[in-house]
Amino acid sequence: MPRFAPVRWLRLLLKSLGPGVITGAADDDPSGIATYSVAGAQLGTKLLWTALLTWPLMATVQMMCARIGMVTGQGLAANFKQRFPGWLLRVFIVALLLANTINIAADLAGMADAAEMLTGVTPHLFVVVFAILISWATVRLRYHQIASVLKWLVLVLFAYPITAFVVGADWGRVLRDTLVPSIPRTRGEWSMLVAILGTTISPYLFFWQASEEVEEEKAAGLNTLASRKGAPVNELQLRRMDVGVGTFFSNVVMFFIILTTAVTLNRHGITHIETSRQAAEALRPLAGKFAAALFTVGIVGVGFLAIPTLAGSAAYAFAETLGWRQGLDKKLKQARAFYALILLSTVAGVGLDFVGINPVKALYWTAVINGLLAPFLLVGILVVASDKKLMQGQPSSRLGWTVVAVTTLVMFAAGVAMFVV
Repeated sequence: MPRFAPVRWLRLLLKSLGPGVITGAADDDPSGIATYSVAGAQLGTKLLWTALLTWPLMATVQMMCARIGMVTGQGLAANFKQRFPGWLLRVFIVALLLANTINIAADLAGMADAAEMLTGVTPHLFVVVFAILISWATVRLRYHQIASVLKWLVLVLFAYPITAFVVGADWGRVLRDTLVPSIPRTRGEWSMLVAILGTTISPYLFFWQASEEVEEEKAAGLNTLASRKGAPVNELQLRRMDVGVGTFFSNVVMFFIILTTAVTLNRHGITHIETSRQAAEALRPLAGKFAAALFTVGIVGVGFLAIPTLAGSAAYAFAETLGWRQGLDKKLKQARAFYALILLSTVAGVGLDFVGINPVKALYWTAVINGLLAPFLLVGILVVASDKKLMQGQPSSRLGWTVVAVTTLVMFAAGVAMFVV
């Protein structure tokens, strides 16, 4: 092995980091944090094993979406449009928009509650301020600027592993519950599993990943569809590394959020939480001010990462389906409908916050809806990924297709079990 191979490997790793890391980090949005917190508070460490299950499944799904974007030069909805009836695609993108808008509302509420804990200022003010800042940045900044900011925001997620080590745990039991699956026995436990799958392998991430691959190619000067078709093998390998790192990090954070709330809230009989603020406040007397502050800062930071992803993924899906000009590389006047949908979904999210929705319940049930919607979209992704004509002779590998097919079956089975158990 060459003497400086580790240095070259590290440089290659850093060079590869891009849409995959951003997508992986955005997966741990306030919706995910709330869902994982509820799982830990209600069920303790019983579902820690899901982190081992969801990492390879999520990584393979996101890589398949990345491959579709890189090889076809188009986003996911544009490829669906060529294989499925228009009415069916419209049903899915409307469902995506509704779920994402509720998610934005609950994410803003979670961020605002967390900011109130840190400052004492009313959360309604923070909802408006955060929405304005995120909207301004999304419209004003170009794709490469937004991507650079989002990559740095990934660092806030380190708050959760640190918090877990601060609060302490019975590591023997943690290892057992991680390696030995505890199969759900009740409807509530099955719905929790569906929520975890839905917030981890989430529909909006499918659309975002594929569309950001197109944005990356545009940023490299490939501005026509013809020039973007096909992808060099070395670029696919770099993206595989990028997606692998991003999804691994995402699932590590998921593991530690469940663990943190399990060893604090569940251990002390606090199994019912209504807001992300309650989760953070409950940590304070049990784990100390430092742990609670880390947990809270993470909620605010990751919201800035997730909301542009939520609003943007729906806008890309609508633009590709309806033929709008689109892309974060364009100015407002060049893609008015695209940016209008981003702004409207954010404004609608603010409006929902002022009518008094329950953030944790909204986030949890949005995760359940995503868990039920995702396997249907995965069927479409499998169809596109195996279409040699659409994929320019570079279809998904047999192993990748098999893993995504297994993911689809697992999510269908969990959804059915939620209703019949």
